[in-house]
Amino acid sequence: MPGWVQHAMWWHVYPLGFVGAEPQALPDGAPPAHRFEHLTAWLDHVVDLGLSGVALGPVFASHTHGYDTVDHRRIDPRLGTEEDFDAFVAAARSRGLRVTLDGVFNHVGRGFDAFAETLRHGPGAPRESWFRLTWPDGAGPGSEPDYADFEGHHALVALNHDEPAVARYVTDVMTHWLDRGVDGWRLDAAYAVPPAFWQRVLPAVRERHPDAYVFGEVLHGDLGAVVTAAGFDAVTQYELWKAVWSSLNDGNFFELLWALTRHDTFLDTFVPLTFLGNHDVTRLASRLTDRRHVVHAVALLLTLGGTPTVYAGDELGMTGVKEDRAGGDDAVRPTFPPSPAGAALEPGAREVLDRHRELIALRRRHPWLHTARTESVACTNRTLVLRQHAGDDALLLALSVEDSPTTLPAPGATSVLAGDARVEGAGVDTRVVLPPHGWAVLAV
Repeated sequence: MPGWVQHAMWWHVYPLGFVGAEPQALPDGAPPAHRFEHLTAWLDHVVDLGLSGVALGPVFASHTHGYDTVDHRRIDPRLGTEEDFDAFVAAARSRGLRVTLDGVFNHVGRGFDAFAETLRHGPGAPRESWFRLTWPDGAGPGSEPDYADFEGHHALVALNHDEPAVARYVTDVMTHWLDRGVDGWRLDAAYAVPPAFWQRVLPAVRERHPDAYVFGEVLHGDLGAVVTAAGFDAVTQYELWKAVWSSLNDGNFFELLWALTRHDTFLDTFVPLTFLGNHDVTRLASRLTDRRHVVHAVALLLTLGGTPTVYAGDELGMTGVKEDRAGGDDAVRPTFPPSPAGAALEPGAREVLDRHRELIALRRRHPWLHTARTESVACTNRTLVLRQHAGDDALLLALSVEDSPTTLPAPGATSVLAGDARVEGAGVDTRVVLPPHGWAVLAV
C-alpha cells in the first residue's frame, strides 16, 4: 500500500447525482454540460472538514447511471469535457486533495464500442471474445445473442475476463487516467471478477504508477484472501458498516464486538476501506432509529483502524432511503446546491457537521489509528468501552445508548479528547461518566 494512504480520508461523491445531471445520456451532437465546476465549488468544504481526498463515483460516458459505461476514455458529456475534468483535478491538487476514480470493469453498457460492433457484425466479430455470448442458430449480422450480464441486469453486459485483450484494455484505461493525474481506483463489483484477472492487470499498472491506491468493492467473505489473490491494496468493509448501525439500533454492542474481532484479523493482511454510507445504501441518518447515535457511528469510523470514507452529505446530516425499484437510488444520490453556502441543514445537522470536523481533526493528530487494533475494556448490550492501540499509542472510546447517565471503566484515561464526558479517579480505577446517549474519546 502506498505510504500516503496512512493519512488518507476520503469524501466520496456520486457526481451525476451531485450536479443534477440528466438521467439519460445527452443526444448525439448535444454540447457538453460543463458541470465539473459544481464539484469544484465544494472542494473548500472538503478541506474545511479536514479530509484529504475526493473519491469520485462514475465520470465516464454512459447510458444512464454511470455503471453502464460506453467509453472509459471519455468524460460523460453530462458532466463536461476532458479539459473540465483536468481542471477539477488541478483544483483538487492545489488544495492538497487527492482524487480516485470509479472503474467499472466487470461489465459495460450495451453501447460500449466492442459490444455494439459485435451486434452489428454477428458471429466472428473481431472482439466477440470480449464477451460471454451464445448465438442463436443461423445468427448473422444484427442478431441478438444471449450473453452473461451483471446480476440479471440485461443492460449491463459482463466482460469475459479470461480474454487477454480485455486485461490489456483495462490496464490501458487505468494507466491512462493515472497518467492524467488521478491517484487511484475503486474497482466496482470487484467481487464478481476473478482475482486472476487483477493479477494480470495490476502489476503492469503499478509498474508505471507504484504509488497508485487500488481498492475493490467486496461485500463479504474472506477479505484478506481476496486482497492477497487479486493484489488489491484494500477492499470495502461492509461487515463493519452493517455492525455499526445494527448494534446501535438494537442496543447490542456484542454484535459490534464480533465484527471488530473480524476487523482486526483483516488488519493483519491489509487496511480496509471503512465507511458509514455510500451511493448504494440508505443514508446513516435514515438507517439509525435514533439520530442521536449518528455521532456514535462517526466516532467509531474515525477511531477504528481503516481508511475512513465520508459519503458526501452524511456530514450534513442528510437523510435518504434506498428502495428496491426503478429510481430507488435517487434519494441517496441527490443534487447538491451550487456551493456549501446554499446547503440547508436538517434539524440537528449542525452538531453532526461540527462533530465530523472534531473527529476528523482528532484522526489527523493520531495517524497511527490507521492500523490500530481494538480490544474491549467493558461491554454490555447498551454500553461499550474500546481501547484502540498501535505500538505505544492508545486511546479509549466510550459509548452509551442508555437513557440515563452512565459510569464506565476507563483504566488509564487522563482527559477527554472529544465528546461530552467527565473523567474521575486515576490509574486502573479511572472511570468515565457519560450523559444519556453519550460518547467520548479519551486520552490514556
